[in-house]
Amino acid sequence: MSALTDLIYGGANAVAGLTEAAVAEAIRELGADKKAAFPDTAYFLPTIYAATGAKVQKLGDLPACVDVLKSLITNADDLGAALNAGLATAVGAEIIEALKYARSPAPYEGEGGIGFVPDPIIRSLGVPLVTGDIPGVAVVLGRASDPADAVRVVRDYQNKGILTFLVGPVIDQISSGGVRVGLDYRVVPLGHDVTSVIHVVTVAIRAALIFGNVQPGDLAGLLAYTKQRVPAFVNTFGELDAVTVSAGAGAIALGFPVITDIDLGENQVPGALVSVCDHSETVKTSLELRGIKIKAKKVELPVSFASAFEGEIIRKADCYAEFYSNKNPTCELVSFRKSEEVTDHKIEVIGGDIPENAGPSEIIELPLATIVDVYGAKMSADFEPVIERRIHSWFNYIEGVMHTGQRNQFRIRFSRDSFEKGLRLRHLAEVLYAMITDEFGSIVDKCQVTMITDGARVRQILEEEAMPRYRYRDERLASLTDESVDTFYTCILCQSFAPSHCCVVTPERLGLCGAVSWLDAKATYELNPAGPSQPIPKEGLIDSRLGAYKAVNEIVKEATHGALEEVTLYSLVENPMTSCGCFECICGLMPEANGVVVVNREYAGMTPTGMTFGELASMTGGGVQTPGFMGHGRHFIGSKKFISAEGGLIRLVWMPKELKEDVAERVNKTALELYGIENFTSMICDETIATDSEGVLAFLAEKGHPALGLEPIM
Repeated sequence: MSALTDLIYGGANAVAGLTEAAVAEAIRELGADKKAAFPDTAYFLPTIYAATGAKVQKLGDLPACVDVLKSLITNADDLGAALNAGLATAVGAEIIEALKYARSPAPYEGEGGIGFVPDPIIRSLGVPLVTGDIPGVAVVLGRASDPADAVRVVRDYQNKGILTFLVGPVIDQISSGGVRVGLDYRVVPLGHDVTSVIHVVTVAIRAALIFGNVQPGDLAGLLAYTKQRVPAFVNTFGELDAVTVSAGAGAIALGFPVITDIDLGENQVPGALVSVCDHSETVKTSLELRGIKIKAKKVELPVSFASAFEGEIIRKADCYAEFYSNKNPTCELVSFRKSEEVTDHKIEVIGGDIPENAGPSEIIELPLATIVDVYGAKMSADFEPVIERRIHSWFNYIEGVMHTGQRNQFRIRFSRDSFEKGLRLRHLAEVLYAMITDEFGSIVDKCQVTMITDGARVRQILEEEAMPRYRYRDERLASLTDESVDTFYTCILCQSFAPSHCCVVTPERLGLCGAVSWLDAKATYELNPAGPSQPIPKEGLIDSRLGAYKAVNEIVKEATHGALEEVTLYSLVENPMTSCGCFECICGLMPEANGVVVVNREYAGMTPTGMTFGELASMTGGGVQTPGFMGHGRHFIGSKKFISAEGGLIRLVWMPKELKEDVAERVNKTALELYGIENFTSMICDETIATDSEGVLAFLAEKGHPALGLEPIM
């Protein structure tokens, strides 16, 4: 055998022996009926489930899995067979990690890693992955001979928006090097044991199950999906032992190239296993091998600027300056102006930038108006709020800046560290100019940005310009109904992960991810006529109740390459719209209550359907049309078109308390307008009242919920 295959088999056999012994010991210690599962997933032990279809639920199920693992290790002198042994190593790692969770519900607590990545986190990553905010996934493991090399590589990935998982001693090297780690920063320590690498492997595997509709047991389909659609790669630092090499073989089998800083000489495999000993070339080579292209954001700042910082939270103790609408007047306003009213790249800060004399524990509190004036021959006032909503993301891309809210209700915090590095308001203005002219360059010809901190001036702008403009837009949006327009739009952004899914976006039904409104889709088409949003003429009405159109069916069939032939816009039961997997909520039938339940991704408990969100999602995503179940955005719940074919909002009988409170204002308004019911959400059950069918029915009867008196939903 070659030195490479010899190493792979050596590691795989070692892991197989360790796994077999560990399973036997765990069964003796805990019993064969002890639960064997990872937390908050509907996919059992995902690697085993996806590859074989086996639903591991207890320790007694594992010996058969060990037999499968051993069968993959043939010791044949063939690279393809050796890669299968690498997959065996992945199965062994998954079993060993599952045994940790069998012994403790939180085995990684206090260990410097997060361990298993739950399903809801994977679904939340769906949108940034398909939009390119997360252009790729890096797995970094081992121990760098010079920790500074590892720090530079990981910082580079972070600045490029790459989602980076850390395994082994490199975790401590990165943390000691001052890199901020955690899911919020997209640099995620998994664990110090090499077996914890399986937790990033299962992220890729569950992506195939969640988004790609790969069926459990279809190993060939699984490997094809991960290779073609999951933009991941592996970097190893330091000496390679047999187990690490075998784990790397498993990564290569999944389609993920491995880049090591050890000179492997003739043992390299072009395009799959490559030596890069010059760490200044590691990132470049890794991205090229996986075909990942980073669109450079040309913004000169004294701090980093990348989507990786979008989840950064700045605590009060770390805050230097704050602009908060509860304490001072604030507003953000994008306005479409005449050409002569806009001077391109004019940046002004009126009222003074952030003072530099704050005490060690003092927080500077200021008013702020962010005024963006744009002109473009193809610009429209309808695009103002589309650009305006992006301010939230762009400010959050700045390291050391936290932005929440929008319009005249927001909070911006500058960290003390970012301020000390020289970050000021004028830099935020430069960010807006750069990003608007970059992302909206086809409709914006000129852009100027003004930041105002003078309280009287901000209040005047808020009262005389901003609030009237907000009200006008709200009235305009309210007038945009499905009946008032002659064009709907497709959105196929998610097809990079869910090839058979297509959203149909209408004024009253936004994309199921919650991020794409009809105006967003319209703007996307204007920006890129050949892009992911294409117009659908509202022609060939088949059934107005269902929202069925011949033109919609034809274009959806074309967009999904024939995977979907018919879709309705307003029905849950008859040809409902498909879902990719990154939906915010799921609506499902509860026949015994003659209604529906809605559950959001953040809710981890049980629903009256007898399934959790994850279990519901496992039968709803991947572009599969599932009558009676449907993914959708939070905002859609209060729409007048929400399952209107089945009677509409009045069918809603249960949803989690947090979601109910979040959508209450809109839901109550719609219920009052359509049905004359006041405070409708008080009639909707939630988990604090009941999650079992009998308890929900008792509550509905007590409240006199109108769904109980409607005709049967099925």
